[in-house]
This record gives sequence, structure tokens and C-alpha cells, in this order.
Amino acid sequence: MRVLNPDGSAISPSSGAAAGHVAATDSWLRTLRRFLIFIAGANLVWEIAQLPLYTIWYHGTPGEIAFAVAHCTGGDILIASASLLLALLLVARPTWPNEGYQEVAALTVAFAALYTVFSEWLNTEIRGSWAYSELMPVIPVLDTGLSPLAQWIVIPIAAFWWARRPARAPNQ
Repeated sequence: MRVLNPDGSAISPSSGAAAGHVAATDSWLRTLRRFLIFIAGANLVWEIAQLPLYTIWYHGTPGEIAFAVAHCTGGDILIASASLLLALLLVARPTWPNEGYQEVAALTVAFAALYTVFSEWLNTEIRGSWAYSELMPVIPVLDTGLSPLAQWIVIPIAAFWWARRPARAPNQ
């Protein structure tokens, strides 16, 4: 791998600067991968667990339910990715995730939660794309189900925690 200084000159791979650059890139990439893998798995589990809170659980066919879970999980991955990207663009430092991690995490959670409140309102109240069952606790002021809002607070916080954990040695 060829690493360049800000002035465009090549850095020797054996130099400390190149090693620091590679380590920072590895840290960023590893953190991003771990975050998104956790997001995908946890949201899949959450979507399945909250099915009884939506009317599709009672009125949908097995195929419709399976499609809804896959579609919603894919949407969750996109929401998390877009929220993280926006937070990174707005507040991340060049040394992220080693510095400024909490700011990016907090902003990501805020963006995802705000989008969820809007999306739940739009799809339940305006479009009628889905409906809550009588089991869904609803936050009256927001016209949003408690479960989807909790999903976008709990899962991203857990994903950021998981992504930041130190890597285990290969033989462990």
C-alpha cells in the first residue's frame, strides 16, 4: 500500500507515520464494520420480536410477514447507515473513532430517532402503510409506537458499544 504525506510525497511503509495511518484506517474500518453488522443482526431480531405489535402479525400471510421483516430490516440498515454518515460528516474528527466517538454516537442516535418518529407518523397516520395492534404502547404526543422509538435508542447505543470493544486475539 502506498501512503502519501499531505504534500503528496510518498511515506515509507516502514515509517511510523505510515504505520499510524494504517492503524487509524484499520480502526475506522473495523469500527464501521462492527457497527453495521451489529445493527443488521439486532434489528432483524427486534423486527421479529415486535411483530405482534403490528396488525400484519394477525392479518398477514406468512409470506407477507417474512417480506415485512426483510424489508424493515433492510430499511433499518439504511436508516442506521444514513444517520451514521450524516453524523460523521457533521462532527467526526479525522482521528475518529479514537476521538469524538461519543459525539458521533449521540448524533447518530438522535438522527435515527427523529427519522423514526417522522416515519412512524407518516406511515401510520398519513399513508396507512402499516398499523399498530392494540398491544403497541403509543407515545400520544408523538403518535409513535414506543417499540420502534426504543429500537432506535437501544440498538444504536448497543452497536456503538459493541463496535468500540477491543478486538480479541486470533487464538482466543
